Amino acid sequence: MSHLEPEAKIFACSQSVYLAEKIAEQYGIPLGKITMSKYSDGEFQPSYEESIRGLRVFIVCSTFPTADNLMELLLMIDAAKRASARHITAVIPYFGWARQDRKDKPRVPIGAKLVANLLDAAGATRVMTMDLHADQIQGFFEKPVDHLFASTIFIPYIESLGLDNLTIASPDMGGSKRAYAYSKFLNSDVVICYKQRKEANIIDTMELIGDVKGRNVILVDDMIDTGGTLAKAADLMIEKGALSVRAICTHAILSGGAYEKIENSQLSELIVTDSIPLKKESNKIKVLSCAPLFAEVMHMVHHNNSISGKFIM
Repeated sequence: MSHLEPEAKIFACSQSVYLAEKIAEQYGIPLGKITMSKYSDGEFQPSYEESIRGLRVFIVCSTFPTADNLMELLLMIDAAKRASARHITAVIPYFGWARQDRKDKPRVPIGAKLVANLLDAAGATRVMTMDLHADQIQGFFEKPVDHLFASTIFIPYIESLGLDNLTIASPDMGGSKRAYAYSKFLNSDVVICYKQRKEANIIDTMELIGDVKGRNVILVDDMIDTGGTLAKAADLMIEKGALSVRAICTHAILSGGAYEKIENSQLSELIVTDSIPLKKESNKIKVLSCAPLFAEVMHMVHHNNSISGKFIM
């Protein structure tokens, strides 16, 4: 290694150690050591147990609720800055609060912009994430953002299934761009579900735009939360004559009764990444690891190589 090139080290927030260990293994270096001091009132303080002066530091942390995950990431970034790290990259496989990307009604926050400001204020010099809920969130940052796509992981798996009469589907209008991108790459048809909500996480009505009769359908989305949308979409497509329905969702939030909804739905399989740890096992849920993708891109970034080759659509 050139003396002009800083060494790289990988660290992890508490709830993302399971993923950071796999990333570090793929990268080829041990996971860095951190201790976490905790006070009786719940306050915590991270501490790097090895020197990071002049180095490139990657901090792996998916910022899913609770807010402790985000706060821990901010504290670790601040600690790295004060310990004279040369580069501090926040590796955020799941970027939490991203659904608050705009003002959709009066007197509400733009949470994603607030998080971007906090990361910048803490001292992050670069952000690496995957399948943001809205692409424009990249513009909330003043620092470089590497926005990776899980299609790099999912498309080889879809191709391995060898499905005939394949149709790609979006569970809502907002995901139509993603569905069209998959369908174009896979040379398949595309259909879209049109839904109306009474309130957050509660669907009022859903209709299907397009024909799925005699087709093997794959729903694509960036995340699955309560599972209501995908379960309802799968049931509707089977009702409309689909041969099978699968779903690929990058971030498996799976809150509330999501596991029960998936188990009781017409979905034959739900494919997700490990950006968020599963709360429990399910025969219908298959997990594909995003660790190799992040490790390879982190290595490219560290050595100042182009990462454009990692985008297959």
